[in-house]
Parts: sequence; C-alpha cells; structure tokens
Amino acid sequence: MSGLFFAPWAWLDGRWQPQVLMRADARGHWAELRANQPAPEGAQRLDGPVIPSLVDTHSHAFQRAFAGLAEQRDSEKDDFWSWRDRMYGVALRISPEQLQAVAAQLYLELLKGGYTQVCEFHYLQHQVDGSAYPDELAMAWALAAAAEQVGMGLTLLPVLYRHAGFAQTGLRDDQRRFATDAAWVWLASQRLQQAGRPLLTAGLALHSLRAAHPHDIAALQALVGDADLPIHIHISEQMQEVRDCLQATGQRPMQWLCNHARPDARWHLVHATHSTEAEIEQVARSGASVVICPGTEGNLGDGHCDLPTWLRHGVPISIGSDSHVTRQWVEELRWLEYGQRLALQQRNVAAAPGREPSTAARLFNAAVHGSAAPAGFPSWGLEEGARADFLVLEPRASGLLGMPTSTLLDALVFASQGEVLRSVYVAGQRRVHQGRAQVAGRDAGLDDAVADAFAQVMGELHGGPQP
Repeated sequence: MSGLFFAPWAWLDGRWQPQVLMRADARGHWAELRANQPAPEGAQRLDGPVIPSLVDTHSHAFQRAFAGLAEQRDSEKDDFWSWRDRMYGVALRISPEQLQAVAAQLYLELLKGGYTQVCEFHYLQHQVDGSAYPDELAMAWALAAAAEQVGMGLTLLPVLYRHAGFAQTGLRDDQRRFATDAAWVWLASQRLQQAGRPLLTAGLALHSLRAAHPHDIAALQALVGDADLPIHIHISEQMQEVRDCLQATGQRPMQWLCNHARPDARWHLVHATHSTEAEIEQVARSGASVVICPGTEGNLGDGHCDLPTWLRHGVPISIGSDSHVTRQWVEELRWLEYGQRLALQQRNVAAAPGREPSTAARLFNAAVHGSAAPAGFPSWGLEEGARADFLVLEPRASGLLGMPTSTLLDALVFASQGEVLRSVYVAGQRRVHQGRAQVAGRDAGLDDAVADAFAQVMGELHGGPQP
C-alpha cells in the first residue's frame, strides 16, 4: 500500500486546510504534509475529511471486563471505594489468556473510537495467589499480544504498588496481585522497552501517594535518573484521598508531590480532580501534564476538575478512558465540557474568545498536543516526524451531514451520534474501515473472532447466560 495520501480537507496546524498532500515514510512516520496541493498521481484519495487520532493516555484494560457490572446499588451508600472493592473481584480471577481476550476487544473498540495508541497503567502483575508467574511479565505480554493482534500502538506502564494506604505498610490480601517495588518496576520497564515489538513502548507509573510512600518514590527516582521516559501517577481523584494525605503529611497530594518528588515534563498526573489554584500553578511551573478521564470520573462520582484554571495556566492536557465505561474520545471531550457547563451553569466554558472561540477546537487541539509525552513520543498528530496515524471522518454520519467545514469539528464533538469514522490508520496502515477491522487492508473476520473470545471470557468470569 502506498504511503502517499490526498485529503480533500485535513485538520492541519490546528485548523481546517484544503487539498492536503500527506506522505508517510517507510517507518510509518510523516515525511511531508502540505495544504493547497494538486492531487499527485498514485496517491490514495481519502474519501472524507481527515483529523489526527488521539492517544488514550490512561487505561486499565482488565476493567473492560467489569464495565456495566457495577450499576446497581443494594446498600445505603455507593461510592468509589465500594466500586473498587467489587472491581477487585475481577482482578482476583482473570488469567493472562483471559486478559488478552478482554484487551483485544477493548483495543479494537478504542481503535473504532478514534484512539490509535493506548497508555496501559498496568498493576495487575501476579498469579491469583500473589506469587510470580514463571515469566513475571506474563500479564504484560498478554496486553502486548492483544494490541498487536488488532494493530494498535501500546505504551505499557508497569506500576509501583506497595501499600494499601498512607498510614499502612503493605497491601491488603485482595491487592496481592499488585505487589511490586521500585526495582521490580524499573526492570519490567526496561524489559518491555527492549523487547523490540512493533508499536510497543514503555514507561512506568506509581499507583498513588497512598500506595507508593516517600521512600518508594525516592528509590524509583534514583533508578530512573535522567532517563527519558513517561512517569504516570494517580493523584487527587477522591476527596478522601486529599483528606488522608493532609492528615499524613500536612499537605494536599499535588502540593506534596511538587514539593518533594519535584516532577518535570516526564510526569503525567492522572485525574487531578481536586485541586487548588496554587497547586495548578505548581504543576504548571514543573512542566508536568494532567490526564483527565471524564467518563470514568463521572461514573465513579469523583467530581469535576477545574478545567478553566488548568487551561488558563497552559498545563498540557490529555484524555484517558480509564475503566472503559466510555471508549470514544468524542464522548470524553463532550462530557469534559458538559461537566463544566453543569457545574458552572455556563456554556462554551473551554472556548477562548478572540483567540480560539470554538470549544471543540480548543479541547481537541489540547488533547492532540497533550497526546505525545504521556505515550513517550516527541510529537503526535499531523506533523512531520510524528507517526502517521489519522482518522477519516464519515461526512454523511449523523450530526455531520450537511455541516460546513468551518463547524465540522464542533458538530463532531457536540452533535454527532453513532459511527462517525470511515477509516482509522496506524503508522500509515488502515486498521478500521466502515466499522470493521482491517488486516493487510482487508476484512479478515477479526471483529467476530475477537468478540467471540471476549464473550467466552465474560461467561467464564461472571457466569449466567450469554445473549
């Protein structure tokens, strides 16, 4: 297949531009992107407007096997912590083979939802009894195999997870599959990075300040040194976490992190839901980014982030699907803005009048710009040197039909329904076309095989009749 493409319109340099020539090199990276060009001979003519894909910068793949199974309440109170206890039931049962089937289903859904790279915040490491697998990375390799099966890029982030809480030493019994220390995580990250698998990169993560105490963080930082790799951490997701951190340290979570761990541009703070302006200013000065997961944060009742202040201070922002109750970035951006509108009783909260008046454009441009670093890439999107990943919109999709190009992105984020993508490309290769997975440019029945394996695993994990 040729690496030369021609788009009638493309979202280039943060705006729509016509007649765009797009040339990928032999590595599957952009070598040339130019607007207002005649269609070159031999180019693939793309049959719809082209936009960059996004990186899903926060995923727990095994939780796809739990999505939709915690939406009933049989007690007086239901919150993040009760959800977590039920979610552990899946974490304690799933095998590497089952995880691969679940992840393949998830990653194919994410591809169809407009993501072409996923950052896997991976803390489910060990056998059911807590002992190591013969290959300690068995669960990680299952995730890598799933991504390779469907043709999606993957950044694996093995997680440092040592303690059950700020004032506790060690883990609860139902967390036994998660147990790691700094040396384990560093070695795992090195092994994954050196594996040489296509579309696989690696970084590392700390589960949270409650699960990685100061001496754990210091030990991992000493091993990492100046290595250029992404470092992720859950932080300030729940008010209970903020209160516990204040009691244990006298500081709020992001305040403590900035004062003691001294994060830099390699760090990516997941959720960061409960923040003060002073904390946001500290994060902005550090160069770290935030990863917002609106679908999961809404599902778990986490709360609304302070989006206007994050944007005003120029902190890089990216989007994650986390527990996978939503698996399309359009829906994540929509709910990111809608959450602000509901909280503030205003409209077009993310827009910047006079500079970037389109809410959708400002959110999308921020998410594209913020996609690179959490995945360990120097660049992302439709720019020379970045991997040649892109999406072709279906111009006749619900909400897009008849829309002028100038408002097409607004309609995509705030008015579209159902399937809006005609094609999805990864490294210059088409992976999805008209809602079906592609293998070597053709429909090889991958959708059905992946779905059948996923349905079988769901039956094994949860029992009961399957529709």
